[in-house]
Amino acid sequence: MDIYKSILRPILFSGLKAEPEFLHHQVMQILRWLAEDRKSFPPSLIRDYFQQTCCLSDERLKQTLWGLSFPNPIGLAAGYDKDGEALSVWSNFGFGFAEVGTVTLEAQPGNPHPRLFRLPRDLAVLNRMGFNNQGAAAMAKRFSLFAREKIAQKIPIGINLGKSKVTPLEKAAADYLGSFRLLKEWGDYFVVNVSSPNTPGLRSLQESSQLATIFDAIQQENQGQKPLLVKIAPDLDWEAITQIIELTKTYQLSGIIATNTTISRDGLKTKIIDKTGKSVKEEAGGISGAPLRQRSTEIIRFIWQQTQGTLTIIGSGGIFTAEDAWEKIIAGASLVQVYTGLIYEGPWMIRRLNEGLLQKLSERGLSNISQAIGLEK
Repeated sequence: MDIYKSILRPILFSGLKAEPEFLHHQVMQILRWLAEDRKSFPPSLIRDYFQQTCCLSDERLKQTLWGLSFPNPIGLAAGYDKDGEALSVWSNFGFGFAEVGTVTLEAQPGNPHPRLFRLPRDLAVLNRMGFNNQGAAAMAKRFSLFAREKIAQKIPIGINLGKSKVTPLEKAAADYLGSFRLLKEWGDYFVVNVSSPNTPGLRSLQESSQLATIFDAIQQENQGQKPLLVKIAPDLDWEAITQIIELTKTYQLSGIIATNTTISRDGLKTKIIDKTGKSVKEEAGGISGAPLRQRSTEIIRFIWQQTQGTLTIIGSGGIFTAEDAWEKIIAGASLVQVYTGLIYEGPWMIRRLNEGLLQKLSERGLSNISQAIGLEK
């Protein structure tokens, strides 16, 4: 029996009638406790329990990308652990990597409440959080603390960088660079996030000339030491995506994350948000989850075809089952990330995804997940 889906999710979704963001904060408080109080009882017992029930180790799922070892292709997407509070815990849930943030140079509270809504009929989440976080300096301090206490990170940790809301768009490059300088020692890879719909004007930075100034600033500082990726919106047209692909070549980026949340409301079954009584179309914010699945896969396929598989792609959007993950991998994604699926399916979904991927490999006579990347061609 799946404890989460049969018992915990019904309580979280309806029984407590609590705001989704409040519940998320409660979950993060527990995870922070598990991360910081590793050796005492009961945190150690709880960690061991999740390690035994969520994790799956198999050589066929392992890959090496950018010199980093990924034990499996399932990662945690940015947005869940915004401040890196649970750095050492994510491996216990079976993830092959985790991405923290989005973090900005300046600490900021984000947008007014309420700003996070579940859309259960669509297996989706609508959010307009607005990069609420404690700032890059606070995150660097947390990484440093974990390092001093010799708390090992067993999986690669990426850091997702955003622009501070108070920073004018024309000074965006300096803002991203400031965060990178504070954190470059700690992240295994870095992501330039210019695709959230919840910071005014941010998506305009996806325009090629704007992106160029950001990449130029960071890469001059980086000197090729850390993998640098860009996260793009699903609402871009093919021409805009092509221009970004060209910029990844010019500035020697290590990959693209496809994709962020969508501002589209097409095809949603949910018309009214229960908490507000407003139409979904009236509520600002980005949609994640199942409605994003097809579009994100289409973009992965397009990038793979345009680059002939030379650019690493991380697929994100609507992954709930092994079939969902597999579709993105055979379309061209080397790795995939989950966020909304974790909310609806619970922590044991990671093991189910990896088990399902192993079954797919067996059915096709493949010996490693890397052989499946772009296979649908």
